[in-house]
Amino acid sequence: MNTISFADLKLAPEILKALTDSGYTTPTPVQAQAIPLVLEGCDLMAGAQTGTGKTAAFVLPMLQKMLPLASGSASPARHPVRALILVPTRELAIQVEESVKTYAKHCKLRSLVVFGGVDIKTQTPHLKRGVEILVATPGRLLDHIEMKSVQLNQVQMLVLDEADRMLDMGFMPDLKRILALLPKQRQNLMFSATFSNEIKKLSADFLTSPRLIEVARSNATAENVTQKVYLVEQAGKHALLAQLLRGSDASQVLVFTKTKLTASRLAKQLQRDGFAADAIHGDKTQLERIQALDAFKQGKVTVLIGTDVAARGLDIDQLPMVINYEIPHAPEDYVHRIGRTGRAGASGKAISLVSPEEEKYLKEIENLIKREIEKETAAVPHAARTSRAPRGEHHERSHAPQGERHERSHAPRPSAHKKPSHDPWFDKPYEPSGSATAVAQQPAQPASKPKKQVAAILVRRQG
Repeated sequence: MNTISFADLKLAPEILKALTDSGYTTPTPVQAQAIPLVLEGCDLMAGAQTGTGKTAAFVLPMLQKMLPLASGSASPARHPVRALILVPTRELAIQVEESVKTYAKHCKLRSLVVFGGVDIKTQTPHLKRGVEILVATPGRLLDHIEMKSVQLNQVQMLVLDEADRMLDMGFMPDLKRILALLPKQRQNLMFSATFSNEIKKLSADFLTSPRLIEVARSNATAENVTQKVYLVEQAGKHALLAQLLRGSDASQVLVFTKTKLTASRLAKQLQRDGFAADAIHGDKTQLERIQALDAFKQGKVTVLIGTDVAARGLDIDQLPMVINYEIPHAPEDYVHRIGRTGRAGASGKAISLVSPEEEKYLKEIENLIKREIEKETAAVPHAARTSRAPRGEHHERSHAPQGERHERSHAPRPSAHKKPSHDPWFDKPYEPSGSATAVAQQPAQPASKPKKQVAAILVRRQG
């Protein structure tokens, strides 16, 4: 098979120039397959491992199709939203819009990203000036729709990126509301690293005769990522982690935990151990998350501890190692976690610390990826085994990834169990987030309960 170039895909000179400026000449397999189909106008359901260039696979043909409508006019009317990209998390939203800006830098097309966790008033003026390509998280997009700061009646292309995570995080009701506001005649693209039965049902709801492409076996892990499991008691995990982090191949490590509490406490304990560590999770402010990510990318922080919210949207070049301090309950999340390393053909290492209580989840992961992971029983010194682990590790309740779900308090709680075919929550009216509307009056405090009468005996003193 002959290697093709981006020029062979008949992309416009403005787009090819941006690709050349970025040093790209040869499309990845998912790009080579998806771009021609999108340019033909087909609906698309694409599956590819994370790190294989999925973003460019839909952004490049999207720009190509929007180019004839590009305008240098300052009038907002000349810049309606023509392409909508929905993503589950803030980090992924930022990353996707950065890619749009990179590839569109020689085109007269405007783009914008909107997500929760920041003041909505800072986003509204940019929206009202007009943008052709809008990247958004579902909750914040509905907030803007409620405020009438965005119109979607001219959307020609809809992209659902990381569709499996959308469902995991309970976004189905929001997606249905948004889909109902879009023109019936439009092109739909759905990209996902894993294809569950729920994803296939979703594709049937909004894709029309879609073309299916998979550049790797569904739910597969990259062959260039070396996977290993250390079997270790829960009390010995911290000592083993510290030992691994002192290794010569641990120059930059992303560590995953199941809960925000464990992530924060583990980061503090590693800091006390002398490591340049920080944590990233849904309870951090957007500024804190951006600062932690920037410090990690620049090498100022060498160990970044995160919950599964960090598994999507982190694009770190040449990340050598990922460590699962706690393995996830949902086996698909394992695929996304270790997909942070071994990107763009580079080699990577994925290590999981598995306690006896977690071995059942390990079996589910191996069943999903259809391979057995190399295992080794960790030899942790007795003194290290009895050292104090971060409080809450053993008895913390497992919470699903938070991420964008935090921006709207009414979003349903995600569940690892199969979702019912009809979600009764969808029948409820939309409730905007507090940042989208005036703060509602506080509910009246309940009247204090009347004091219970108590019988008393009075004694008259003699004398």
